Amino acid sequence: MKKSLGPKAIVYPTPVFVIGSYDNFGKPNLMTASWGGICCSHPPSITVSLRKNRLTYSSILERKAFTVNIPSEIHVNESDFFGITSGKETDKFAAAKLTPIKAQHVDAPFVKEFPLVLECRLTQTVEIGVHTQFIGEIIDTKAETSVLNEKGIPDIKKVRPFLFAPEGRGYYSIGRFIGLAFSIGKRFMCWLFNHVFLNLNSLFIVIGMLTLPLQT
Repeated sequence: MKKSLGPKAIVYPTPVFVIGSYDNFGKPNLMTASWGGICCSHPPSITVSLRKNRLTYSSILERKAFTVNIPSEIHVNESDFFGITSGKETDKFAAAKLTPIKAQHVDAPFVKEFPLVLECRLTQTVEIGVHTQFIGEIIDTKAETSVLNEKGIPDIKKVRPFLFAPEGRGYYSIGRFIGLAFSIGKRFMCWLFNHVFLNLNSLFIVIGMLTLPLQT
């Protein structure tokens, strides 16, 4: 039995993104955000939603660029810090003892110590309510070689990202592998095929009986 909770912004999983941008003085800044995710495959694009009173909000609008940095579990303290302090009063890179690197393709900084970075060019801004959605085209993806698998793509077990649970304000590590996508569901396709085949076979039998000549 389900209980109605009313309209609440609860969904699982919720990512932990650290957004990098330059303020109007050129100082690198970071902000942690969880309202976001991949929104298009071609062109590859990502979205993040911010409140207007955030420094990062005005920085992205001015520079038309941002980075999405994916932290590992070892940087959970720093990631939380980026979300509870303002870059208007604090140099977050210096306070967290992390290194800002100017992105190669967009006008924004990224975190050297984080394993995965997306360089994004702002393409659309959508006013929703208390949050504004920024959509960025992913111009480049950078990954530490230490987190790549034998095929040269990031391995989630090596990246070790973590998740945010908004209803309890908790951070959680990822769980175990449970199945291969676009594969484990195929057994239901076999059932569907057999079901359709049997129904069609029965239909053909009925049609054949109806077309038999009447016996006199």
